[in-house]
Amino acid sequence: MNIAIFGGSFDPPHTGHELIVKKALEILDIDKLLIVTTYLSPFKENFCAPADLRQSWLAKIFEGIDKVEIFSYECDQKRQVPTIETVLHIKSLYPDAKLFLIVGSDSFASLPKWNRYDELCTLVEFVVAPRGEFTPPKDLKILPINVNISSSKLRSFLDHRFIPKAIENEVIAFYTRNPMDNRIERIVTALSDKKAEDIQVFDMTGKDYFVNTVVIATTMGERHGLSLLDHLKTELKGAGESFLHVDADENWTVIDMGDVLIHLMTPQYRQKYNLELFLKEREDEMKKVRGVE
Repeated sequence: MNIAIFGGSFDPPHTGHELIVKKALEILDIDKLLIVTTYLSPFKENFCAPADLRQSWLAKIFEGIDKVEIFSYECDQKRQVPTIETVLHIKSLYPDAKLFLIVGSDSFASLPKWNRYDELCTLVEFVVAPRGEFTPPKDLKILPINVNISSSKLRSFLDHRFIPKAIENEVIAFYTRNPMDNRIERIVTALSDKKAEDIQVFDMTGKDYFVNTVVIATTMGERHGLSLLDHLKTELKGAGESFLHVDADENWTVIDMGDVLIHLMTPQYRQKYNLELFLKEREDEMKKVRGVE
C-alpha cells in the first residue's frame, strides 16, 4: 500500500491546496491520500479558525473524491504535534505502507529544522509542491504545479478566485467577522466541550465597566471548575489569548483576559452571588445616565 500525507494549517484552505491534491492523485502511485489538519503548527504561535471548522471546510472541498481522507489525528491531540509523531502514528496503522510526505517548497527548505528530521527521512519519501522560484535537488519528486497563494495572504484580501467554491461563503463570513465574535465563540466552544452548563455572554461595551465582555458558566462541581480552567488554557493560548490573572478555587474561578472576564461557578455560588442581576443592573444604570429609555 502507498499512502501520501499532506499536512497543513489550512487556515483557510485555498485553491492551491485543491490543486496539490489533484496533482498528487494524478501522478503518484497511491492508494490513499491523508489530509492532516494541524491543531497548531509547531512553527506558528496561533491560529485564526478553530481546528474543527478547518476540518469541516476540508471535508466539504474533498467530499466524494476517491482515495482522499481527512485525517484528524493532530487535531484530536489538542496541541502542537510534530510531523514525526504523525508519521509514526500512520506507520503504526499501516505498518507495510510506503509513505509519501507532500510539502511546499518553502517548507522543504526548512526541513532540517524539523523535529527528528533524520528519522523522518528514513520513514517517508518527500514530494514537493513548488511555490515561486525553486531549484529542486536531483531525484526529488515534484508536483508539476506552482502555487502562488498562501492562507495568510488569502486571509488578508479574501480574493474569491482562490477560495474553493464549496466553502466560499463560509470562509468570507468567518474572516470578515468582528474579531471579538471569533474570540467569544472559541471560549464558549471550549467551555461546552468540557460540559460547562448555562453559559451566558454579556456585552459590556459602552456600559462603563472595566471589561468589554463577561462570560459566566456553571460547573458541575468543585473539581470541574479547575478542569475547565486547564482546558481553556489549552484551547485559548494557541489562539493567541493571554491569561493576565487567574483567581482559582474549587467554587469560583475568575479568569482575566484583559477585555474579557470569565467566571466559572458552582451552582451554589452562582445562585448566591447572582452576577447576571448585577450586570443587568449595570446596563440599566448606564441607560439612565445617558437618558436612554
